[in-house]
Amino acid sequence: MSPTDPLLTATSLRKSFGDNEVLKSIDLRIDAGQVVALVGPSGSGKTTVLRCLNGLETPDGGTVAFRGGPSVEFGGKVGKKEALSLRDRSAMVFQNYNLFPHMTVLENIIEGPVRVQRKSRKDAVENAERLLARVGLAAKRDDHPFNLSGGQQQRVGIVRALALQPDLLLFDEPTSALDPELVGEVLTVIKELAEEKWTMAIVTHELAFAREVADEVVFMDGGVVVEHGHPDQVLRDPREERTRRFVQRLLNPF
Repeated sequence: MSPTDPLLTATSLRKSFGDNEVLKSIDLRIDAGQVVALVGPSGSGKTTVLRCLNGLETPDGGTVAFRGGPSVEFGGKVGKKEALSLRDRSAMVFQNYNLFPHMTVLENIIEGPVRVQRKSRKDAVENAERLLARVGLAAKRDDHPFNLSGGQQQRVGIVRALALQPDLLLFDEPTSALDPELVGEVLTVIKELAEEKWTMAIVTHELAFAREVADEVVFMDGGVVVEHGHPDQVLRDPREERTRRFVQRLLNPF
């Protein structure tokens, strides 16, 4: 592959839970340095796409390929180790933080680099402290998650993902669990990462934020990609009626 090839390509991803077909042949391309926002109604399959890209869910079929590897073809017998190899290239920031409650902030952040990536504790701690200072949480390194606000916990979640130094950051509704007054502090951090050209895929209902930060918006509904393109096109002048109804409903909820 050449440097102009996409960082990640997902082809014909399919996933069902029992009789519920959640993903129906999803294609997705993410270039290095690009921010892709996945939007759509609840139940449209957006989170499942992220979880498939990160190996948290195993698709029933399709391929997930990173430039330079791994490339995993699903369907038939796919080992857990093969699926988990996708996490060597990506890291997830979860909707509900998913911090270990018995660990301090610092311990949460260095867990992956030390235990999974086998980095020295000294290097992992130094990197964690640098990242915490970057998001304004240096003084919270020895606190436990229950002593933090939701916005602070989510910023720790972002730092935990950054500490793994992934090629691709995956955000699953990073502000949906936050009180409205805390949303801004998390979106500011994500916006700064976008300005630094981190490659990101973000599931969000914050359409104004998606329009400002994303290079491409992917609108999903019913397990398929209905429309994708530049934010100004998809969110201001959508081609598809399903997209238009969704955007109008979010922007004019009453």
